[in-house]
Amino acid sequence: MGSHLCDRLIAAGHEVLCVDNYFTGSRRNIAHLLAHPMFEVARHDVTFPLYVETDQIFNLACPASPVHYQHDPVQTTKTSVHGAINMLGLAKRVKARILQASTSEVYGDPDVHPQPEGYWGRVNPIGIRSCYDEGKRCAETLFFDYYRQHNVDIKVMRIFNTYGPRMHPSDGRVVSNFIVQALRGEDITIYGDGQQTRSFCYVDDLIEGMLRLMDTEAGFTGPVNIGNPGEFTMLELAELVLSLTGSKSKLVFQPLPSDDPRQRQPDITVAKEKLGWEPQVPLRDGLERTIAYFKTVVG
Repeated sequence: MGSHLCDRLIAAGHEVLCVDNYFTGSRRNIAHLLAHPMFEVARHDVTFPLYVETDQIFNLACPASPVHYQHDPVQTTKTSVHGAINMLGLAKRVKARILQASTSEVYGDPDVHPQPEGYWGRVNPIGIRSCYDEGKRCAETLFFDYYRQHNVDIKVMRIFNTYGPRMHPSDGRVVSNFIVQALRGEDITIYGDGQQTRSFCYVDDLIEGMLRLMDTEAGFTGPVNIGNPGEFTMLELAELVLSLTGSKSKLVFQPLPSDDPRQRQPDITVAKEKLGWEPQVPLRDGLERTIAYFKTVVG
C-alpha cells in the first residue's frame, strides 16, 4: 500500500519522505521513484522517534499478514503502540495532520454484519491474533486521546482486506496465497470449509479513499471504513483465481486457524456520505491485474 500511496502523492506534486524498516516492505516496490527529485527514502523503525519536518503523516507501519505479525508478536504490538506514540508526538511537535491506517481487525470475529464504525468489535484480547488486533485498537485509542488532549489533527481509517500488485509473494493472505499456488500448480489451501467470507478492495480504490479522508475538513476524525462491500466466500475466490489463471491446482482443506473471523464486510455509508467514495474496481478486474503482476515475480 505504501508504494502505491507514494506514487499518488508524487503524481500530485508533493514532496514525499518514505520511511520503512523493510520487514515486509521491499525497495523493489519504490525502485522507480528513487531517482525522482521529490522523493526520499529512509530506513527507520517507527518504534524509535523520528525527527523530521512535515505537514502530513500517513502512519501505515505494521505488518498486516498473520504470517508476518505472528512471527514476532511483541514487536508487532510495539509497532502499533510505540509507533503510534512516536508518530503522534511528531505530529504534535510540527503541527502536522496525521492519518492512522487502522484495520477491520478491530471488529474481531464480528456478531454484527456488515460492520459499521459504531460497532465496538468482538476481539479475543489474549489470542494469537491479538498482537495485531489489540495493537491497532490501542493505536486508535492513542489517536483519539492525542486529539482530545493535545488537539492533534487526526484521521482514522479502518482498512478492509486490500489486494493488488506489489503484494509480497509469501504474504500469507488469501489472495496472494491462492494466486501464487495457482501459478505454481500447487494445491490451493483452504482453511475450514471455505464458507467464511471476506470483502476484497483493490489497492487503487483503497488509496483513493485514503487521500480523500486525509483531505477532509479539520475536526472530522473518522473512523471511516474503507473497503469493498462485495462479499465472497473463500471457495468463490479460489474458483475465480483458478478460472483466471487457467490453473489445474486442486483445492485442499486444512483446519481453521484460531480466532479466524467467519465473516467480514464493511458498511461504507460514512465513506459514501463524507468522502463521496466507493470502490470502482470489480474483483475480477482487480484479480486480473494482480495475477499479471505475480506472473512477473513468481518462479
